[in-house]
Amino acid sequence: MDTATGTAPVVLVVGAGDATGGAVARRFAREGYTACVTRRHAEKLEPLLTQIRAAGGIAHGFGSDARREEAVVALVEEIESTIGPIKVLVFNIGANAPSSILAETAQRYFKIWEMGCMAGFLNGREVARRMVAREGASHRGSIIFTGATASLRGAANFAAFAGAKHALRALAQSMARELGSRGLHVAHVVVDGAIDTAFIRDNFPQRYALKAQGGLLNPDHIAGQYWMLHQQPLDAGTHELDLRPWIEKF
Repeated sequence: MDTATGTAPVVLVVGAGDATGGAVARRFAREGYTACVTRRHAEKLEPLLTQIRAAGGIAHGFGSDARREEAVVALVEEIESTIGPIKVLVFNIGANAPSSILAETAQRYFKIWEMGCMAGFLNGREVARRMVAREGASHRGSIIFTGATASLRGAANFAAFAGAKHALRALAQSMARELGSRGLHVAHVVVDGAIDTAFIRDNFPQRYALKAQGGLLNPDHIAGQYWMLHQQPLDAGTHELDLRPWIEKF
């Protein structure tokens, strides 16, 4: 319960897909947070909303284009004014679309950057503005950005994705250095490996066969680490956390 407003704190998950984003929303809802979840098309959120509500949680879904400033401003304003204070922002848009640099187009490269980085800036800025203005708490909120292997190195055929993820990581570092003294915990999570999804099952059966041996990232286990990050005290917090199954090299 938010002591200032008397309402449940809100977690905003931008990019609440079928794996990590959905698992994070379910975990925070289980902990008593109101889950506000977004995707480009609101109808795709219905299964997630049903799951959270069936488990006794509170959830709201929003169709929103995270790349558009006016849409992000309106979304944050609506949540803050009608639902409650955003205590946690999880930015989870992927934009993983491989292409040879020889075939990549400027339009597609720019779109991937918009999804993977610009959208992170817009959502991070708007939520941070609300968080730093709150009074009465030393820990005013957490902002967690989902990164990937491409945040650290650019693989062949992933120039656009790596560029966007590198930039998102730099954004997270800059925000952490600026806002930590103002009560915000800004973290970046490098999710390094294949996640247990239907896509991996259907397209990479050999990799999926390693699931029983701990060769895939379990979305619920990822969500548990996000909850841990939010629970950390500001004087002993983690900025960057890398998560990988044992099979991945590092």
